[in-house]
Amino acid sequence: MSRLKERYRKEIVLGLMELRGYKNAMQVPRLDKIVLNIGLGEAIQNAKALEAAERDLAAISGQHPVITRARKSIASFKLRAGMPIGLMVTIRGMRMHDFFDKLVNAALPRIREFQGVPRNSFDGRGNYTLGLKEHICFPEVDYDTIDKVRGLEVSIVTTAGTDDEGRHLLELLGMPFTKD
Repeated sequence: MSRLKERYRKEIVLGLMELRGYKNAMQVPRLDKIVLNIGLGEAIQNAKALEAAERDLAAISGQHPVITRARKSIASFKLRAGMPIGLMVTIRGMRMHDFFDKLVNAALPRIREFQGVPRNSFDGRGNYTLGLKEHICFPEVDYDTIDKVRGLEVSIVTTAGTDDEGRHLLELLGMPFTKD
């Protein structure tokens, strides 16, 4: 069992039950899944970009990414429906807990001039989305082997019903929110 999952079961569930007045441990919000997404608009001209980003995303997540394709044709972008424009990975279970632990304790502190993640990136249902400008903050990505620094979107899906519950859960799990 991962360190984060163990801490969640022993400390966080009891703390949230006491603080929020949940009657049952199953009412306590928990992490459901984490979705990683890299948008690759450059893949239209450069097919090698897709392979390089796929290798990096597989190293970061520990899973093989799925290619996302364009739904519509947009002439001004020289884009046709069905062309590959990104990669995504959905992480669940033990890998999800290990990834969240790595994100909070290893990747985010490696970002230059890191002040914390914004508090207002919730969607209204307790899910949080974080955009990273550089995917090289993860320890698995070797800076010497990458062809280009790319952005990475991390969506953390919880079972919380409101943003307040989701924010409280992520704070207890160790997410470094800004102090404002």
